[in-house]
Amino acid sequence: MRPDRNDPCPCASGKKFKHCCGALAPVPGAGPADPREIGLLVGMVNQGRPQEAQARATALLRAQPESGPLWKVLSVALLRQGKDALPALRRAAQLLPQDPDAHANLGSELRARGEWGTALTSLLHSLTLQPRNLEALIDAADAERALGRAREAVALYQLALQIDPRRCEAHNNLGNAFLDIGQPAEAVGCYRRALELEPDQAQVQCNLGNALRQLGQFEEAITCTRRALALAPGLSMAHNNLGLSLAGRGRREEAIASYRQALVLNPNYVEALNNLGKVLPEVGGRHEAVAQFRKAIDLDPTRAESHCNLGNVLFEFRRSEGAESCYRRALALEPRHTMAHAGLGSALRMQRRATEAEASCRAALAIDPNCVAALSVLGELRADQGQFSEAEALFRQAIAIDPGFPFAFYSLAMNRKMTGDDTAWLKGTEALLATPLPLRHEISLRYALGKYFDDIRQYDQAFSSYRQANELVKRYRVNYDRAKLTERVDRVVNHFTSASIRQYQSAGDNSERPVFIVGMPRSGTSLTEQILASHPAVFGAGELPFWQTAFAAYEAAELESRAGSSLIPHMARDYLSRLTALSGDAQRVVDKMPLNFMNVGLICAAFPRARVIHVRRHPLDTCLSIYFQYFSHLHPYANDFNNLAHFYGEYIRVTAHWRTVLPATMLLEVPYEALIADQEGWARRMVDFIGLPWDPKCVDFHETDRTVITLSKWQVRQKIHASSVGRWRHYEKHIAPLQQLLSPGAPHG
Repeated sequence: MRPDRNDPCPCASGKKFKHCCGALAPVPGAGPADPREIGLLVGMVNQGRPQEAQARATALLRAQPESGPLWKVLSVALLRQGKDALPALRRAAQLLPQDPDAHANLGSELRARGEWGTALTSLLHSLTLQPRNLEALIDAADAERALGRAREAVALYQLALQIDPRRCEAHNNLGNAFLDIGQPAEAVGCYRRALELEPDQAQVQCNLGNALRQLGQFEEAITCTRRALALAPGLSMAHNNLGLSLAGRGRREEAIASYRQALVLNPNYVEALNNLGKVLPEVGGRHEAVAQFRKAIDLDPTRAESHCNLGNVLFEFRRSEGAESCYRRALALEPRHTMAHAGLGSALRMQRRATEAEASCRAALAIDPNCVAALSVLGELRADQGQFSEAEALFRQAIAIDPGFPFAFYSLAMNRKMTGDDTAWLKGTEALLATPLPLRHEISLRYALGKYFDDIRQYDQAFSSYRQANELVKRYRVNYDRAKLTERVDRVVNHFTSASIRQYQSAGDNSERPVFIVGMPRSGTSLTEQILASHPAVFGAGELPFWQTAFAAYEAAELESRAGSSLIPHMARDYLSRLTALSGDAQRVVDKMPLNFMNVGLICAAFPRARVIHVRRHPLDTCLSIYFQYFSHLHPYANDFNNLAHFYGEYIRVTAHWRTVLPATMLLEVPYEALIADQEGWARRMVDFIGLPWDPKCVDFHETDRTVITLSKWQVRQKIHASSVGRWRHYEKHIAPLQQLLSPGAPHG
């Protein structure tokens, strides 16, 4: 959740190792040395005869082991041959404590080896002896930057450029330091001056493109980066940079191609792996994104960003526990990683661990008080608790800090009724949509815009926005397989008969704690849960994903050895233990996962005394409401009316089957429209159905203090009203493919 990153290139402008071996006068206390002999050795080095100089210096050192000048010449002769010179450099610096060149040479070699701390010590010592040593200044600046002290590096580069304004590498690396401290405009100026000196420096062109991208000047950034690639086609960093700029313009497929080319040239390029992983989900490559982030982690497990990126994509998969683990690993590596704290807050919130989630957000804000991601998660936590005015204040605070943060605009619209007075919100949203955005942000804003127009009763504009949102979701390329769903319903209907369910129940658990609310999404399941959870003896657990996984395990066992029923006792125990962890000793625990309508047979086999409440709503209201919501990839049917109609038909088929095979003591069907018309009457029937005495708090459900994290959390905090009944009529001219659900003989639920 950090900005896409790319470290700038250090300049490679022909800069050579800087060992000055001029004639040296004897140094007091350094041991005897014949100046004429030293001069002869220096001449050998400068004439390109370092091997002879090495041999001669080595011979002389046998007789004069304490001669600092001889060690200095030997070290340079070794360096010119690419040999290990570090022991000789150390010895020369030790014997020549007042020789700036000896310390500069040692520092430069340590810098080349990446030993930045010890390099800086030697270089700074050299500079105390010779403050205007240009090469030592540049090397010391490089070391400061490598140690994370970019501001100190800026001062040293600037001093070096006062001495020699024509040093291309100094201008370039000063630009790099400016990027490190978040000053891309200053960096652009540095890179342009470097290119005036050496126009054909591919790395500097690459860095200029990177800085221009950070300023939002994507087209010029693309031009600069392509110029770099024309000069150096094998420069992997330029391919990565080009990908970043193309992604910034919304040209995702081209960006992916650039990242892939960077990885062809350098398969271990961790930044390119991370950047590729970030854009892949936007073209339907979520699974490949996971693989790219895992590869980045394998190559460098110490990089917090890679763990954070993996957590982000796992969170998109609704794998909140896996995401939590990734964020915690990122924070173990980098405790002040604000986006990992904010991401952890989101993951904990989805697990209904609100106190821990808030603590994570507070940790992010302690590091960065302007962390808009953490403010928005805090806002969602407030909304989950029904504290909508506090939530709105947090979303508005986030927008004030960063008017380009889409999530806050989306959340603001989702957690209250919009009005015609929300012109500032509308202008902000439309301004964002006029810019290239990551796909998920554009989608969320289109849904939010649809809700805005629906709230103010401009239905044609609302539908246009919703349609654009749904068409954008299709770019994720999560296909809905009609034949696969039909086959699954066939298997369920044929396998879970009255006889087989009764047979399996003998191995089940007789607990009456579990209560299941099932139905189509957006059919009133959240409202039903809120009514029941207002009873003092009932705990609303929200949407638990347990039975989707359990059913997959059951089917796999059945296919392998027809031993699926042997899993039922373990499933029942595991499920009850999870309910206890969530709800303590509540008499009833409500699991309102709507899609459990597919798993009712297995649920009733595991819990013979469980109660299932099936909420039914008008098919057009149901399907239209689904179309108007930003669902995850778990609902691939949701973005196309023909697919919605098919899914609804299969839902009707399987729920009709449960109606025939389950006794009335296990299944209660609640028509949504009837519940709206007679809230107390149906609330009494539901409370009686789950075996509890009536409590009037169930009528005042909108005042119940509890956590709700579903898409309906705002609606269930309002008094019941009939505005959602027959809503489809506002959109009748747009929903022709759904009309088949109203044809004679078509079941309406």
